[in-house]
Amino acid sequence: QVQLVESGGGLVQAGGSLRLSCAASGHTFNNYAMGWFRQAPGKEREFVAAISRGGSRTSYADSVKGRFTIFRDNAKNTVYLQMNSLKPEDTAVYYCAAVSVPIRVVITDGKRYDYWGQGTQVTVSS
Repeated sequence: QVQLVESGGGLVQAGGSLRLSCAASGHTFNNYAMGWFRQAPGKEREFVAAISRGGSRTSYADSVKGRFTIFRDNAKNTVYLQMNSLKPEDTAVYYCAAVSVPIRVVITDGKRYDYWGQGTQVTVSS
């Protein structure tokens, strides 16, 4: 069992930046590929970014490419999402997720993930 706890959300003006963190516990962190997803009110959950177990491979949704960066520190059992040039349409609850897969695999399908955090709210004002 893996426990995931997100932090770092908040209210920011358009054009600003936030860094989300997701701390993992309960199992060997580097056995898991990680992903960030978000869900806005009235919308379905959508993929944001994903990273492989060792961090060598990443994938991004087109809507965040060039603005968001996912990275991980396996020594700290933490995955991060650096969000720059934020837009009002980035407003959502952001979730991190974990899945056990072979090394260098990136998973973008939320249905494949086994463990989820409770989410952190990000609100971008115009």
